[in-house]
Amino acid sequence: MPEHTDAYDVVIVGLGPTGATLANLLGAAGRSVLVLEKEAGIFPLPRAIHFDGEVLRIFQAAGLREQVLAISRPGVQGMHFVNGAGETMLIRGGTAANGPHGCANNYYFHQPQLEAVLREGLSRFPGVKVQLRHELVGVEQGDAAATVTYRSMESGQAEVARARYVVGCDGARSPVRQAIGSGLVDLGLRQPWLVFDAVLEQPVDLPAYTVQYCDPRRPMTYCNVVGQRRRWEIMVLPDDDREALVQPDNLWKMVAAWVRPDQASLERAAIYTFQSVVADGWRDRRLFLAGDACHQTPPFLGQGMCAGIRDASNLAWKLDAVLAGRASDALLDTYESERKPHVRALIELAVRLGNIIQTTDPQLAAERDAKFQAGRPEIFELPPQLLGAGAFDPAVPELAGRPFPQPRLDDGRLLDELLGRRGAVIGSQQVLAAVSPATRQLWQRSAAVVIDQPDASLQDWLRANEASAVILRPDRYIVGVARSGADLDRISQFLSVGP
Repeated sequence: MPEHTDAYDVVIVGLGPTGATLANLLGAAGRSVLVLEKEAGIFPLPRAIHFDGEVLRIFQAAGLREQVLAISRPGVQGMHFVNGAGETMLIRGGTAANGPHGCANNYYFHQPQLEAVLREGLSRFPGVKVQLRHELVGVEQGDAAATVTYRSMESGQAEVARARYVVGCDGARSPVRQAIGSGLVDLGLRQPWLVFDAVLEQPVDLPAYTVQYCDPRRPMTYCNVVGQRRRWEIMVLPDDDREALVQPDNLWKMVAAWVRPDQASLERAAIYTFQSVVADGWRDRRLFLAGDACHQTPPFLGQGMCAGIRDASNLAWKLDAVLAGRASDALLDTYESERKPHVRALIELAVRLGNIIQTTDPQLAAERDAKFQAGRPEIFELPPQLLGAGAFDPAVPELAGRPFPQPRLDDGRLLDELLGRRGAVIGSQQVLAAVSPATRQLWQRSAAVVIDQPDASLQDWLRANEASAVILRPDRYIVGVARSGADLDRISQFLSVGP
């Protein structure tokens, strides 16, 4: 029989990057959190290797910017798509310069190091309890709370916890998704690839950037990860003997053009099936899904982990607002409505890039090369993705529902260092003074930072977008822009209470 019942604001199932980020964000907000994790420690081998500028900004919101920067490197030279003749067809840009989020646009890292930073971050919060080697047994939902039963995998002892909400960050086979009963929608890519991680033991002349080798004879990916770590991803072809493929002699033969076994040590070789799926239903009353539990993407954009971290950011401020009584439970319905179209668009883009990379028919490859005018590469950036309908003004889709930039202010601070974990109202004194008393009460109830004397960088943004004021959510997405007090009265209704 279960021993006793503890009460929490949120139970998180799974302590991978998504669960650990969510726990840090909720812990920073002062929420009581129980995290259940089946494993005894951090998985020691490489998995995810890339995150983008928006994700670093989320780590900044969790108070971990400098710690994450210390274990990562900016993706200075981007990603090059090279055909079988060695000609560059397409380049995804990269730079070490600060982008719109107040940092570089892309970073590479070693996942065990990142997870160590995230877990160490949890030690700051006495309200966050982590239970390693504990698995979810079952969950029941009630009017006021969910009841979670979990079991120690060492003693077999069952325990019970009550929580206002439960979030399944528990991976592709998510037990929480099974409890919700959500099906998976296949978006059209399912292909086995061999992932081969190595650590250089002497200098080797390898590209400083990521290369997608779009060779129809054997599509491959090369990644300069961080430090001496390098990765090759090798497409598995129909006639391959998978058992033989992962043997060291065969592995080194496949990468012989780049590195020899006397120059590097093999860290991991495994075959994974790259797939593209989205769950149909991310919420059932008090149960939520995040990360791989509700979407899985092929790695061709490096957005798999990023998508889960964005889930955590979107959900964290909404859970906090509801738990604090600043918003109704209806706000939580905007989590899936906003995030699902956003992540689906990224997965579909990754699938399109995968179709370019995975072309194995020589004739189709020749047609592809001609289309891209090989030798004169097209340069592209990851396009900004608009959230689906939710807690923002739909009247200005070119701005609302998109991230607000993070400039460095006149006093030397980055914008988010001023705002903390709160939303913001930024604009001219004249327009901010013209709102109704009810709107001012809403700003106060929402704990928004009101900036009526914006510095030069914020004024520049307002002028460039022909706005007198802008409202930001705690996750730094734009609620809406205003040109009058009446505009601000209307837009403010979206700040924390939902549509």
